[in-house]
Amino acid sequence: MASRVERDPAEDYRRLHAAYQQSLRYAEDVRRLYRQMQRAICQSLLGLANALEAKDPYTRGHSERVAALSRRLASAMGLAPAVVDTVGQAGLLHDIGKIGVPEAILRKPRSLSSEEWQIMRGHPVIGAQIVAPFEFFEGAARVIRHHHERWDGSGYPDELMGEDIPLEARIVAVADVFDALTSERSYRPALTRDAARALLLQEAGRTLDNKIVAALLDTLDTETP
Repeated sequence: MASRVERDPAEDYRRLHAAYQQSLRYAEDVRRLYRQMQRAICQSLLGLANALEAKDPYTRGHSERVAALSRRLASAMGLAPAVVDTVGQAGLLHDIGKIGVPEAILRKPRSLSSEEWQIMRGHPVIGAQIVAPFEFFEGAARVIRHHHERWDGSGYPDELMGEDIPLEARIVAVADVFDALTSERSYRPALTRDAARALLLQEAGRTLDNKIVAALLDTLDTETP
């Protein structure tokens, strides 16, 4: 009868430990490649948004300013870092859906016709559809879709009202309105900060979330003029 070969527990441990270390290295490689893919996709989408803005001198830099202000608002409201990141991503890409709007409508110096306005109102849905296929933009896609919803239900595309509108979208909405008011556009000159503040106060609790408007005004008060 053959003698039984005794297994060396120390050798088994070394092999198990080596396999564990190899799996950790593999997992880290996968995470690194995933982060690289995320950055590449983000850069591509941002490049698309910047190319869109570059066609119109009146909106150049708008998305970056909205993203920065949205981040400051989210941080000032004490939201979690992950939420702040989502708000920042959505702010950068909130108007990317305008790639599907004819340039003649985007740059029209006069009021839009009802048909043109209907086309313009489609850009949040188009923007959400552009980023939705990427899992890591799931939160940003919701914000992009709803950043033109209004507190009183008068917004679009889904006519959401009050707290039915995602908080992140309400933050981007306030930042978007403020930057639009204080930027020169083809159809009007830029408003002063004081004039923009007055208009925001008029809209607080009506079309815009009054808590977020208050947070914006507090943020502006802490900035150097």
